[in-house]
Amino acid sequence: MKDVVLVVDDEIRMRKLLKDFLKQKDYEIIEAEDGEQALSIYQNKKNDIDIILLDVMMPKLDGWSVLRQIRQTDKEIPIVMLTARGEEQDELFGFELGVDEYISKPFSPKLLVARVEAILRRSKKGEKEISNYGGIEIDYDGRTVEIEGKSVELSFREFELLKFLIENKDKALSRDKILNSVWNYEFYGDTRTIDSHIKKIRHKLGKKGKYIHTIRGIGYKFQIK
Repeated sequence: MKDVVLVVDDEIRMRKLLKDFLKQKDYEIIEAEDGEQALSIYQNKKNDIDIILLDVMMPKLDGWSVLRQIRQTDKEIPIVMLTARGEEQDELFGFELGVDEYISKPFSPKLLVARVEAILRRSKKGEKEISNYGGIEIDYDGRTVEIEGKSVELSFREFELLKFLIENKDKALSRDKILNSVWNYEFYGDTRTIDSHIKKIRHKLGKKGKYIHTIRGIGYKFQIK
């Protein structure tokens, strides 16, 4: 079965460009030309859509509004924001809202497709066992996290980041290593992206957030002590 990509952009040329490159990799494409149409399509086909490429500046309803509404009920579906803006604060704002990737225009379509492939590959990679780490229960196959029987809602990127920290528990991990491993490509941006994600994960884990230690001058370490 083909993976389905919802491409949301008000520029028809951009949608065609993305569609042409994605179809070369055998993806099925659904198009939306504004935020309202994107939400309507998502509500009707959310069980079929595997990833969303979402422009920020659009008529009727902008990308931020679409992102907020989707994240109210769906923390799992990967969302990649496309924008002409390249401001650091915009990127950090997007990650705070739950975006999984942030790509500034102009960009290489081939690179974008590679990132889509990486995100989908990681989102579908799972293990069948449920593991317990100091009271944090992770179902790798179902991609769920529970603490004391209560579900912890993590975005795709937050889950991948927590999983990477746990898989490398007791190791001091640099921000660069985390970016290259979790984001699965060379990241050309501010490493404070990591700090923003860590802050959110710690908050969601509550008392268990203390297991994520800050290593001054290096990065982070997951350690149960």
